[in-house]
Amino acid sequence: MLLQLSDELISRGHRIVPVRNDDGETWLDDNLRDRGLEPVYVPFRKAVDFRAPAALREILRERGVDAVHSHEFTMAVYGAAALRGSSIAHVTTMHGNQTMTDALRRRVALRWAFRRSDAVVAVSTSTRQHLEESLGLPAGAVHTIPNGIPRRPGDASGPIQEFGISPDEVVILAVGNLVERKGHIVLLRALAQLGQQGLSVPWRVVIAGRGEERPALEAFAEEAGFADRVHLPGHRDDIPDLQEAAHVVCMPSLWEGLPLAVLEGMHAGNCVVASRTSGIPEAIDDGVHGLLVKPGDTEALASALRQVLDDRDVREGMGRAAKQRARKDFSVAGMADRYSEFYRRD
Repeated sequence: MLLQLSDELISRGHRIVPVRNDDGETWLDDNLRDRGLEPVYVPFRKAVDFRAPAALREILRERGVDAVHSHEFTMAVYGAAALRGSSIAHVTTMHGNQTMTDALRRRVALRWAFRRSDAVVAVSTSTRQHLEESLGLPAGAVHTIPNGIPRRPGDASGPIQEFGISPDEVVILAVGNLVERKGHIVLLRALAQLGQQGLSVPWRVVIAGRGEERPALEAFAEEAGFADRVHLPGHRDDIPDLQEAAHVVCMPSLWEGLPLAVLEGMHAGNCVVASRTSGIPEAIDDGVHGLLVKPGDTEALASALRQVLDDRDVREGMGRAAKQRARKDFSVAGMADRYSEFYRRD
């Protein structure tokens, strides 16, 4: 989301200064540099670093920053601290970490940071409600701005060749870190259940992401006898190509904000099978743009997958409806328009 919003703002003539915690190089740094954006690093030496706000403040002064957009807990708190007494606008976006407010110290810190932000934004109504309720905020204290996706056509030829996709196969794509809350193991269990039930439709799964769950996913696929049809290619920068090669996007998460992978799948015209959790039902109407199931329910996910794997007309009809909805309600231009309203203090 940060990269896509930056692209749109740069296209409008704005200058972006990405500031990150100095916690090692990640895929984000590479993608920022690909855009000509050199990250500026602030080292946080311990969990609570009282020197960090001053370091942030100096960066903002040196770079002539007019507005600060902080993402998630750590930067929300340090960004608010750095801007105390400043005329620079501060916008905070929370992306849907439902465990962020479990600890009292974090709730106290977030309430403090939110009071010192010009605008606090959640990427879904569900995330907004969770924040307001868990932090004891009045209704309307947090704004909702859904994530937006640019229209980027993909080329399916690369993934088709890379993964050996046959014309008769239905390709299921899941995008996200290989961590427990993303529910990828639930997807594999559902496919194993369908195999036991005698599903005859040939399928192939691509799960794009990195994380500690990879060995468990590989072991399950091997034990289930379909390791040759499950691909775990790690982090990918060619998501539009993967979406173009796919027929179904699966998001079996236990909880989410408003996941970009779902919106990317919708923009690509793919049917979505996902968990009925957090912000996902705000994008997907069950039975219209895809199918929604209870998080963690293997049997329900298997049933939903069977419907879209067995019936091409149903699958493609939902994909067309999803594409229309995405272009109407989840564009990166619309997202940037709404954030821009908060970037200047009146």
